[in-house]
Amino acid sequence: MAFTLSPPLPHLLPPKTSRAGPSLFLCQPSSSSRMGQQPRAGSKLMEFPHLLDPHRDTMLSLISAVESRLGSHLLPSSVPPDVEYYQNESGTSQGTLCVRCGIDSSPVDFILASWLHLEQPTGGGALDITNIAGYLKSSTDVPHFQFELVQCSPTYFILFLDLIPRRDTVRHPDYLKTFYEDTQLEARRKRLVQLPEVQPYFSSSLYFRGVVSPTGILVSIKCEEGGRERVEEIIREHIGPISNEVAGIWMDMCVGEGGGEVREAERAELEKRDSFIKSKAIEMDLSSSLPKQFGQEVADRVLRVIKSVYKT
Repeated sequence: MAFTLSPPLPHLLPPKTSRAGPSLFLCQPSSSSRMGQQPRAGSKLMEFPHLLDPHRDTMLSLISAVESRLGSHLLPSSVPPDVEYYQNESGTSQGTLCVRCGIDSSPVDFILASWLHLEQPTGGGALDITNIAGYLKSSTDVPHFQFELVQCSPTYFILFLDLIPRRDTVRHPDYLKTFYEDTQLEARRKRLVQLPEVQPYFSSSLYFRGVVSPTGILVSIKCEEGGRERVEEIIREHIGPISNEVAGIWMDMCVGEGGGEVREAERAELEKRDSFIKSKAIEMDLSSSLPKQFGQEVADRVLRVIKSVYKT
């Protein structure tokens, strides 16, 4: 949800039967809830009702990994019910949002998960967007994590997977080496782009291109031959494993010794950079797209929650 990539109009997918999933992003009734409390009945956050099976499995696997590694660092979500799940007046577009903030002693600022099902008003199909983002506090300079998989049609996807830099990699070459060279992220990017169905995707936003790291994965997957079966294979055999590997690298750095020491004088600069990225995400994407898809009233209440979490 941090950045919408604005791909072409898609085709609508048939609904899928939901499966039970891990508890991490099943929102709790209030921030005073205990970590072990059962999720609210009827929560739609883990249903992923419009996705191909491997796409859903990738989301569930990522969420399970975050729960395993970072669950003890996180508070329960306090997203209100009318933002946890929302839809437009006709019910043709739906969205979910869950956010868990880090405890005081954690380097994690918050983890955000969402899915959006957006039917095009002209009848051109639907867009399905799933997103997991991890933002960190200024006590560490470990990059932020971003996973976004956009289903434009049953055979056409766009993937954005990255560790978003929090320092200027030109001014701080050690930062580039530590987080992007030593972690061999480039090898994972190359594994994916060597597939003939995978091509670079160029966002129309030059600002967005500037935010992405040198090893960021921003690609389209189009299967003209092999169709849906082939795209499912690519997600299952390539996108899922690579996404889990990158998420694992990020979580190792979060809870380990991966981050460099951040002096008090440097924290203000990190906070300023982080705040600017969050503000631009809202300004360039959500403030315009949400009202068009869901109406102003729904958009306003969703944006209030996001702005509160983003501290913008």
